[in-house]
Amino acid sequence: MNVFNIFPILLSLNSITINNNLVKKIVFLLSLILIISCKKKENNNSDKTIADSTEQPAEIAKKEKKDHQLRNIKKAEITPTIDGDMNDPIWNETKWYPMDQNWIGEFPDVNDFFGRYKMTWTPEALYILVEIKDDVLYDQYKDPLKLWWDDDCVEIFIDADNSGGEHQYNNNAFAYHVALDGNVVDLDASKKPLLYNNHVKMKRKTDGDVTVWEFEMIVFDDTYEEGKANDPVVLSKDQKLGFAIAYNDNDASKERENFMGSVFVPGEDKNQGWINADIFGTIVLVE
Repeated sequence: MNVFNIFPILLSLNSITINNNLVKKIVFLLSLILIISCKKKENNNSDKTIADSTEQPAEIAKKEKKDHQLRNIKKAEITPTIDGDMNDPIWNETKWYPMDQNWIGEFPDVNDFFGRYKMTWTPEALYILVEIKDDVLYDQYKDPLKLWWDDDCVEIFIDADNSGGEHQYNNNAFAYHVALDGNVVDLDASKKPLLYNNHVKMKRKTDGDVTVWEFEMIVFDDTYEEGKANDPVVLSKDQKLGFAIAYNDNDASKERENFMGSVFVPGEDKNQGWINADIFGTIVLVE
């Protein structure tokens, strides 16, 4: 019954002889029905407003890494042979970049340390050539998972999607410590060191105080899970990746003496590469 049709009934009551108390009760009940109907309509409108706001959540802007040290990396037509030599054709066509940023310790004398690197790529991997002048190569811990950063080693930092951000105990990015014997160490999600020897292949040759390190590095993104089958990233033209490289130098001390990196790190604490991928430079793959 439509509550707005009650008024003709009230008018008809005037023409009928009826008890006054009964009329009052009828009027009260009909008024109550009218009030309840209005409230129900208001509640339905309120529910619709809430549903609309739920269906359209506000977008939260994702913080993006700011590109710096932007460098173009040329593709190799012939894949380099990982043998510690510099005789692959691509190494004659690519540019040296310095490892001259002091991240830990005093800035070393040129007679103690000098470092530089080159890079190239194929769809399957990144290739890195490193030349280090170091008069003492020191490997005090034979266990590759014990204080690996205090031995002489090359550390390669890679962020597959150049997104930056924290990666200390996750696979948003990787910090591969490559030891003199070729073992490759990084921390896993449980905060424990793990060997990633199937990610990075290395050969090195030393002549006097100069060592040439040659690397083949397969790239994995943040979907990588330890102990599972993972597909590597297929590299392509114009792709951007976060990248940095460094050298831990220890001549005979209990702890590393210097940590020389490839990219400037602002602030007092320069040892941020193993934690924060924002400090990585940006490489662009070109043909």
